[in-house]
Amino acid sequence: MKKEELFECFSEQRPNADMAMLERAYAFAEKAHDGQLRASGAPYFDHPKATAYKLAQLRMDDSTIAAGLLHDVPEDTSYSLKEIKKEFGAEIAFLVEGVTKLGQVKYRGKERYLENLRRMFVAMAKDIRVILIKFADRTHNLETLSALPENKQRRIALESLEIYAPIANRLGMGDIKGQIEDLAFPYIYPEEYKWLLKKISDSRREKERYLRKFKKEVVEILQDHHIEYVSVHGRAKHLYSLYKKLIRHDRDLTKIYDLVALRVIVEDVAGCYETLGIVHKFCTPLKGRIKDYIAQPKPNGYKSLHTTVFTADGEIIELQIRSSEMHEEAEYGIAAHWHYKENAMSKKLTKEKYAWVEQLAKLQKEIKDEEQYLDSLKIDIFQTRIFVFTPRGDVIDLP
Repeated sequence: MKKEELFECFSEQRPNADMAMLERAYAFAEKAHDGQLRASGAPYFDHPKATAYKLAQLRMDDSTIAAGLLHDVPEDTSYSLKEIKKEFGAEIAFLVEGVTKLGQVKYRGKERYLENLRRMFVAMAKDIRVILIKFADRTHNLETLSALPENKQRRIALESLEIYAPIANRLGMGDIKGQIEDLAFPYIYPEEYKWLLKKISDSRREKERYLRKFKKEVVEILQDHHIEYVSVHGRAKHLYSLYKKLIRHDRDLTKIYDLVALRVIVEDVAGCYETLGIVHKFCTPLKGRIKDYIAQPKPNGYKSLHTTVFTADGEIIELQIRSSEMHEEAEYGIAAHWHYKENAMSKKLTKEKYAWVEQLAKLQKEIKDEEQYLDSLKIDIFQTRIFVFTPRGDVIDLP
């Protein structure tokens, strides 16, 4: 990625960004990493640039993007955290230090696993942006994982799947969760990954063909009834999520109705329910498949209306209806709060909404028993996962 491309992203996503400060952070990090190479042979600075790019796409604030550029400087170069603080101030230095500490989180055995989770929640409680930088860092590392030895590939993929993806989910960051899981999937379950790709190749193409036709029909219905909409687009189910669902349904693809889905984004809540009613007038809903996550949001804050309907061709397709704000929340979770207002009230509301992070950080002081602490984490973070400890102390996830 060229510098021009990166800064074009900055200006598009953050028109009021402090470009001068971001220029200084870019130059500082570029100089610090000069001459360093990644395992792939690519310049090391490609990684901080990619991290900053991902943070800009999330429309994070200037300090977070700058910390993304600088996050590997103290650990991997001759420049210290003290120099970063002197050059960029306490806030950016604090974020860089937090990400550096999270870099020490490794998935190795029960005791260290629990201690690393404690450390992570403490860092998140101090400033939630630390974990967002780590998500950007981790997704790029997963994208370039093939350059590493096989044992490192598996360890990094495993900790991504077992630690970072569930936390992204708990923070409501559906898109990041899906990216992490799909990137880690082929390294943890290579045979299952190949099997899945082969199993869905024909079905997905056929479903996508039906979806394109159904999209035109839905757009016509909305226009004929003068319903204002922001967008109507299709989405394919993330591979790892699909794999887990197939396992629950005895690997029977005919029982999976959301292999692809149509997503309708409207202006407000009233538009969501109006759209649902109009669609049901023309498309028969499948019994028991109407879910109102607006009236009853998921634990991570996800809001949307889901319905599965029969199309005019007799095909079964899932439809998701949500407002623009709900869509931002569903895709970006806590990061969406930086899309609207970066003021004291917005940050206060964000802190209140994710107060559970602080509660988990406090648990590490209050609960000394490791089994009890893990039980609390299962409830709060890993609700849909079952962990088994082997005699060697390894942690195995049962899908």
